[in-house]
Amino acid sequence: MPKAPDIKRGQVIEHEGVVYMVRQIDRSAPTARGGGTLYRFKVNAIPSGDRREFTFKGDDVLKEADLVRRVCEYSYRDGDDWVFMDQEDFSQYVLSNDAIGEAAAYLLEGQQEIYVLIISDQPVSIQLPQSVTLTVEETAPVMKGATASRSAKPAKLETGLDVMVPDYITNGEAIKVNTETGEFMSRA
Repeated sequence: MPKAPDIKRGQVIEHEGVVYMVRQIDRSAPTARGGGTLYRFKVNAIPSGDRREFTFKGDDVLKEADLVRRVCEYSYRDGDDWVFMDQEDFSQYVLSNDAIGEAAAYLLEGQQEIYVLIISDQPVSIQLPQSVTLTVEETAPVMKGATASRSAKPAKLETGLDVMVPDYITNGEAIKVNTETGEFMSRA
């Protein structure tokens, strides 16, 4: 079983009987003598998606969860179910709206490189790539001189997600969106 310093972002741990995916790790070293390094983990519960924070000491032992990640393609939505197809053996995994949660705003049919997380042969959640490419459906027109200023305007994307984009972005443009923060990254 690994100690707190050995855990990396994206790993899955089990703490107090609940499975969590590590989103972020902040390390702090107290300046006082004898003060041990502390690790603050920002985690998401699987499958509920609840966000929590835990602080561990450098010598705390953590339990890694028995989890399988399968690279899949988002196939289609069937009522309240989301269907993903494994890209290696073409098996299908069905997840509920609750299991998908906020990730629904980043999913398009045919989208690849999505990990389906499986615990005890049951698909429980998905892990999105760092960024996705989406098309701007509706935004205000380009303002004259917008390339010289750093102002932003709201835009509605093809999945219904609302993001702030630079003034020079127009309707129909493909943009990259960070799936962790929901922020505009660049033109695609």
